[in-house]
Order: sequence, then structure tokens, then C-alpha cells
Amino acid sequence: QVQLVESGGGLVQPGGSLRLSCAASGSIFSTYTMGWYRQAPGKQRELVAQITTGGSTNYADSVKGRFTISRDNANNTVYLQMNSLKPEDTAVYYCKASRLWNDYWGQGTQVTVSS
Repeated sequence: QVQLVESGGGLVQPGGSLRLSCAASGSIFSTYTMGWYRQAPGKQRELVAQITTGGSTNYADSVKGRFTISRDNANNTVYLQMNSLKPEDTAVYYCKASRLWNDYWGQGTQVTVSS
């Protein structure tokens, strides 16, 4: 079992930046692939970025070059640095931990990009 708590969401103007954090507890963090997902109103949840146990990353095309995922295994935390934010980035952002057949989700944090 792993418990995930996201933080760092909020209201930001277009072109601005936010950094989301996801703190994990309850298991060996370094053995989990970590991902950030988002869900906008009326839309399905989608993968934003993912980082493997070895540090390999992949991103949704819509955020490539603007978002960066990273992990700090010593502090059991995964981050999502979001730059050049656009109104279409508005969504609830969720953290997910995956290992073998198990997935664990956080409660989500709201990101709103608006002037």
C-alpha cells in the first residue's frame, strides 16, 4: 500500500508557472513508477507525464517542452514543474503510483489557468 498526497495547485495566469508535489508514504517509493494525470470537466482522465524507477520520462504531446516531471527518492516525492501554462491546462491533477498490477491514486489538486 502507498498513500499519496498532492499539493501545489492553484490559480495562475496564462504563461505562468506552478510546481505540483506528490508526497508518498507507506511503501518503498523508489520501486514505483510515478505518473501525473489530469481530468478536465467533461473529459476523461489523461496521462500528463510519467517517470520510471530508473528515471526515464515520457510526456503527453500537449505538454512536451513545457512540463517537467522529476522524483526525489530520498524524500518520497514526485514533482511536476509546469511552465508556460495555458487555459487548456486547467484540470484536476492526480498523482499515481504503479508497481506490478497495483495502482494507487492521490486525491487530486486543482489547477486553474485564467486571466
